[in-house]
Amino acid sequence: MPQKKYCLFHLQGGFGKHCASTAVAKCIKNNFPSRELIVTGVWTEIFQNLPFVDRVYQMGNTSYYYQTYVEGMDSLIFANEPYFTTDHVNKKLPLVQSWCKMYNLEYNGEMPQIKFNPLQRKGAKDFWPSRANGKPIMVIQTNGGMYQEQRPYLWARDMPVVLAQKLVDHYEKDYHIFQVTKPSSEILDGVEAIKDPMTNMELVSLLLHSDKRILIDSCLQHASAALKMPSVVLWNGTSPKVFGWDMHTNIQAKTPAKLKLPNSVLFDFDFTGQESEYPYVDEDDDIFDFDKIVEAVDVELILKKS
Repeated sequence: MPQKKYCLFHLQGGFGKHCASTAVAKCIKNNFPSRELIVTGVWTEIFQNLPFVDRVYQMGNTSYYYQTYVEGMDSLIFANEPYFTTDHVNKKLPLVQSWCKMYNLEYNGEMPQIKFNPLQRKGAKDFWPSRANGKPIMVIQTNGGMYQEQRPYLWARDMPVVLAQKLVDHYEKDYHIFQVTKPSSEILDGVEAIKDPMTNMELVSLLLHSDKRILIDSCLQHASAALKMPSVVLWNGTSPKVFGWDMHTNIQAKTPAKLKLPNSVLFDFDFTGQESEYPYVDEDDDIFDFDKIVEAVDVELILKKS
């Protein structure tokens, strides 16, 4: 019996990075179709329904992994960190492309993928629309980061509270608005906040039943791309060129006239939004053009109906 050949793909990071990494996993499989693809990560459920992934391991729960896939085996290792590549640091390529280039893979436009099995789809259909009281659903993600993060506002990626409330006030009569946030963050008026623990697949399934989405640079913008659902995405400190997707309408905050980065080394802003680096000293309420956001949201709806 011929020896099996493997591609061993390891990654760490948040759920959004894992969503994006499904495109890298697909690219690895496309480059090495005869090898089994074994994925090891933190948020593993995102890979379980993907047909091109042969097996998934939870980081730290990899019993006998070395003897199964490494020792004496014909295995290719894909376990480097893309954030520290030259192309990523210099913002030359989108994350997925720099990730694939780091591994010398031929990239052919692979996009993220998320697949729900029939039971997951039925559960989502039974759960989300029933809470919307007959209204179409809007999803607004105001906050991201780790669930247990105690700081309520991570400015580099979170949506400004005043802006978020203004958007809710504009749309709440016509839409049931689900706010995706975390326990330490502010709950807006006129929304149903989702901050109770649920699986990532359960959270992402909300997108399947949404008509409009106003998101930030966090997990749901990657998940929306994986589900081929164009959305409006607001960018405070991170770059849509690097972390965004062309299918979305990406709206970037106005850059302050005088931008100081005293603590930055390889990256301009820390993902976690350190308060000492906050650049919008007197402009917090006006860093985004409200009318531009509303126009983009309404255009996305028109395109969906056409």
